Amino acid sequence: MNRTKNHFYAVPYYLWLLLFVFAPLVLLVKESFFDIHGQFTWNNYITFFTSRNYLTMTFSSFFYAVLVTLVTFVLSYPMAYFLSKTKHKQLWLLLIILPTWINLLLKAYAFIGILSQTGTVNDFLSFFGIAPKQLLFTDTAFLVVAGYIELPFMIMPIFNSINEIPHSLLEASSDLGATGWTTLRRVVFPMSMRGVRSGIQAVFIPSLSLFMLTRLIGGNRVITLGTAVEQHFLVTQNWGMGATIGVVLMIMMVIVMFVTRDRKEKGAAGDE
Repeated sequence: MNRTKNHFYAVPYYLWLLLFVFAPLVLLVKESFFDIHGQFTWNNYITFFTSRNYLTMTFSSFFYAVLVTLVTFVLSYPMAYFLSKTKHKQLWLLLIILPTWINLLLKAYAFIGILSQTGTVNDFLSFFGIAPKQLLFTDTAFLVVAGYIELPFMIMPIFNSINEIPHSLLEASSDLGATGWTTLRRVVFPMSMRGVRSGIQAVFIPSLSLFMLTRLIGGNRVITLGTAVEQHFLVTQNWGMGATIGVVLMIMMVIVMFVTRDRKEKGAAGDE
């Protein structure tokens, strides 16, 4: 009886998955097999995998996603580690989460004002006699802004995994003569890998399909598959090609999730 009741309560969840997850995916895959005239074709996939432009965009998307993920990880792990040792953890966590409540478009326009030739950064540089520099519409500006936006999504899972490590293990490591660096390298980091993998998924996967920042901050110097999807759906009206790129992006995301999945040892799983 309880089993039937639980399934009944899950009906809205199943409907949500069906209507807003599986149905759009099926429609996207279906659309990828039609050309701009509505005729069934394999040419979209053939064009994608034989076109130098699309292969270059695929490499560019992957390359910049790796860079953004690497930048956020290098910044996030020390921050998460020291945050786990502070007294007012919840306050600091709130300050880290707050920027995620602001609309992405608003943050992008804020950085346009900060990095422009008449912006805050150039005003600061001119104070030291440095002429205004072209900071906006550069690869560096894109990485800085993308890293800033994705930073909380890397910090949170890493912080949670570090915070869950029993303090007794750290004390035992210290009692056995390990230095702070050795404890971090041999105890803390291996035990926080679940959070690291979750952070990589949370940052790398969205970074594959960024298009708003590539346009507003990168000035279309950074060309990714997300930009191509936007162009095909909104400009060229070639929905089939746009859907094909979307399918390729989904496959890439699934591969990333598989590679960074949580691996449990068989012995540990059997002991539970």
